[in-house]
Amino acid sequence: MAEAHQAVAFQFTITPEGIDLQLSYQALNQIYLSGVRSWKKRLSRMRNSLIKGVFPASPSSWLFVVIAILATMYMRSDPSMGLINKIQQHLPLSLHVSLSAQGQTMVSALVFSTLLWLSLILALRFCLKLLLSYHQWMFEQHGRVSNVTKVWVTLLSLLSRRKPLLYSYQTSLPHQPVPAIKDTVSRYMNSVRPLLTDPEFKRMTELARDFESNLGNRLQRYLKLKALWATNYVSDWWEEYIYLRSRGPIMVNSNYYGMDFLYVTPTPVQAARAGNTITALLLYRRKVNREELKPSRVPGTVIPLCAAQYERMFNTTRTPGEETDVLQHWQDSEFIAVYHRGRYFRLWVYRAGRLLSPREIEYQIQKILDDSSPPQPGEDKLGVLTAGERIPWAQMRKRYFSSGVNKRALDYIERAAFFVTLDDDEQGMKGDDPVGNLDRYAKSLLHGKCYDRWFDKSFSIVIYKNGKSGLNAEHSWADAPTVAHLWEYTLATDAFQLGYTEDGHCKGDIEPCLPPPQRLIWDIPSEVQEQVGRSLALAQAVADDVDCHVFPFRDFGKGRIKKLRISPDAFIQLSLQLAYYRDRGGFCLTYEASMTRLFREGRTETVRSCSNESSAFVKALENGESEDRCRSLFRLAAENHQNLYRMAMTGAGIDRHLFCLYVVSKYLGVESPFLKEVLSEPWRLSTSQTPVQQMELFDLKNHPEYISLGGGFGPVADDGYGVSYIIVGEDMINFHVSCKHSCSETNSHRFGAQISKALQDNLALFCPDTKKSSS
Repeated sequence: MAEAHQAVAFQFTITPEGIDLQLSYQALNQIYLSGVRSWKKRLSRMRNSLIKGVFPASPSSWLFVVIAILATMYMRSDPSMGLINKIQQHLPLSLHVSLSAQGQTMVSALVFSTLLWLSLILALRFCLKLLLSYHQWMFEQHGRVSNVTKVWVTLLSLLSRRKPLLYSYQTSLPHQPVPAIKDTVSRYMNSVRPLLTDPEFKRMTELARDFESNLGNRLQRYLKLKALWATNYVSDWWEEYIYLRSRGPIMVNSNYYGMDFLYVTPTPVQAARAGNTITALLLYRRKVNREELKPSRVPGTVIPLCAAQYERMFNTTRTPGEETDVLQHWQDSEFIAVYHRGRYFRLWVYRAGRLLSPREIEYQIQKILDDSSPPQPGEDKLGVLTAGERIPWAQMRKRYFSSGVNKRALDYIERAAFFVTLDDDEQGMKGDDPVGNLDRYAKSLLHGKCYDRWFDKSFSIVIYKNGKSGLNAEHSWADAPTVAHLWEYTLATDAFQLGYTEDGHCKGDIEPCLPPPQRLIWDIPSEVQEQVGRSLALAQAVADDVDCHVFPFRDFGKGRIKKLRISPDAFIQLSLQLAYYRDRGGFCLTYEASMTRLFREGRTETVRSCSNESSAFVKALENGESEDRCRSLFRLAAENHQNLYRMAMTGAGIDRHLFCLYVVSKYLGVESPFLKEVLSEPWRLSTSQTPVQQMELFDLKNHPEYISLGGGFGPVADDGYGVSYIIVGEDMINFHVSCKHSCSETNSHRFGAQISKALQDNLALFCPDTKKSSS
């Protein structure tokens, strides 16, 4: 609609007296205000670029250096040791003619001061990079900090005193190191020992030894060369080969979801919840653009984490290709795409450069909800193309959506800030079956009806009829902690900052004559409709096969676990190992996601949670060995798990290194039996913790009901489990379990019960009173 408003700004008619030019001053004012907003953004980016460029110094420090140099020169001293005179000799001839000798000296001093200032900045950034390359602090026991680490903390705190912007640390973050082949192979063999029989382990040892002494060194040389040249030797290949080159459906298999508050729905009015949620998301985008977000840090420290994943959060879409998909990112869109009852709409969220108020967005959303027009032929289930296989979607897009009205409509969706679904269902923990409703809520966010989400968008927001909300995120552009940070801000801003009136509507005023939401126009041929039918059949089969179970564990939380001086994450992971052993009668290769964002453009690494130590503990407990013995083995396994986690975070993991070696082998056209076997091993237990990063946004003491449910994902292996968990407050852990109905050996509810029992049994080892009370 903005194009229409701009078009009527200039109208003319041809009369006998000539051309009668008619100007719409209101429309011209709208254009002027939009331009002002655009220029403000440009100036803000220029200012941020300057501040980032000189961090950890400040732009004002240049003036300090200049004054110091001029002051010393005034005292008849030459701080430059003759360099100022040399600069003066090489000044352009025009300056020699136009300036006096004193003026030339002043210009030369300014040039020297600027060069000195830039040199000091480079030195400070180099020092900061060296400091951020130190990771020994992570391996020291709590309360036993070495003198080296104490000095390191002091120096890092001094260099971090200035208020940094979101991306201030990016160029100072170290590059991710390439581990030694020998170390990676040794760690790998240690990780698979509890999973293999003696003959299998002997055979694998021979394959590993042959790889290490022959092909491995050749592949490693290429990988080290890439590490010298590339910003991160893992991330670009990980994005391309793990995500973008996958030709199967990304719905369920790759995308993941995030849920609303567990106990609270801030308003039952669907349009109002949409108004506040959309506003909060756009306020977050503004903070990202202005770099006003505080840089993410390791919890409880001043150590920064890479912020590169924030860059593609909004205005981003995954577009399909026959061989590989592509991530496309555009400049800020002033509109969002909305789906409701089979119709697609473009909704402008800015008016003359001003973000609409929550009440205005609610008003616009209500117009969509009240719109009774039917979908155009083939429009209602068009979104299922993003849920099916990628090659048919790429072919349809190239042939039928590359020109005309279809391209225009598709552009509006793909270039939108994000995607919103107004769902006619009601979800949440409600009614007579609250746990069952949570399971249905999870499935709805994970795949919906398969056609009512746009799975290619960086994220899609879902607003349900009863005011409940959630999101579905595409995985290739970022990992869950980045999306969780966005979602935490959105929930907190919606509930505590924006708020609602007593009757559940958004606050704010409505400007008259807002342009209405624009229906997208399609011309869907029969060939596309036939492919939609095929994609829907495939996607529906994938969705129907997913078995989801979401349950809050309220018996205890991290408060009780920390009193035992045990890491809560290690406690939960050992409980998952015990639960899986009881569920399946054995151990399996276990994936726990860890971050590598201590490094520039770092993403994730795998912690292999099933270890010799964890399996020894589980066997001892199940064989009825003494409690003292089990407690000792538990603590040993927990400490080993923490060490594995630290190694993964500091670039000494196993799986990303082996993955990159495998990619190099494919480029060279050589086969490695060792790498082929390693990369084909299934992760039957895939786990991830959703971190709570902004607890300051939630006042759980005064508002304990505002507890996040976290989010989850689909199973990685056909015969395995996907488990996501979020540690909320001191006394609750929320779990999301998924598997497939088609596997007779897995059941999400059964495994959820095993997890609860394992947690209770592990606590009872250290707190016998717990066992008595539970029995």
